[in-house]
Amino acid sequence: MRNVVWLIGGYAAVSVLTLVTVILFRHDAAMVTPGVWVRGSIVAAASLLTLFFAVRAERGDRRMLLRLRIVTAIMLVAIVVIVALPGAFPVWFRLEQAICGLLVLPVVVRINRRPAVRR
Repeated sequence: MRNVVWLIGGYAAVSVLTLVTVILFRHDAAMVTPGVWVRGSIVAAASLLTLFFAVRAERGDRRMLLRLRIVTAIMLVAIVVIVALPGAFPVWFRLEQAICGLLVLPVVVRINRRPAVRR
């Protein structure tokens, strides 16, 4: 579970840094569209909440593990859609989302793996 926390921590860091970038370049209409503002803000907040779920799940909270499973699966689908839609977001933002997807994908795989059955 420790690797899951690290991966989600990386995802949260990238998301928060993206929001900082959006704020810094807010006057560049080509770089920061209204969609980038909305998606960037939501992703930054959700990534911090997801980090909270991951930390609590690592400590053994089963409800937080369930929440982590649900939230990361939904996030991964949303990220794939954002990256796949041409023209919906600037290229730099789609690349950032791809990086986030690469951090979330191993989390989804790891926390949804079924434990090996011992005989």
